[in-house]
Amino acid sequence: MKQTGSCLCGGIKYEINGPLTDIVNCHCSMCRKLHASAFRTRAKVKSSNWHTVEGQALIKFYESSPGEHKAFCSNCGSSIYTKFDANPETYGFPLGTLDSNPEVKAECHIFVASKAPWFEITDDLPQHAENVVSRECS
Repeated sequence: MKQTGSCLCGGIKYEINGPLTDIVNCHCSMCRKLHASAFRTRAKVKSSNWHTVEGQALIKFYESSPGEHKAFCSNCGSSIYTKFDANPETYGFPLGTLDSNPEVKAECHIFVASKAPWFEITDDLPQHAENVVSRECS
């Protein structure tokens, strides 16, 4: 299924031609700060399925931890994806910039041990103190 998305200013447009996998709500402090929110809903995508349609020159990277590079729009600051030196064939991808309906939902909450103290998780999804692989969410 083809997905389309863009940054806040519309300078970056992208397409994903492949499945979104391992969808989680991440409550780690890095995701909270990067997205200025209680958590980030993210999926994994194959980097070969990602295509920046417009605005490649606007994409800048920040190395948030060794080997982990956050791609963002240099104009509006929108988070676009995360690439990993140790796993270059996979991107971590925040669903918040999608313009299309991904027709997927988060499978669990991760890093709830560091969730925002002012936020209460009220759904019935499994909760994990740290990171888990998606197949362990249930």
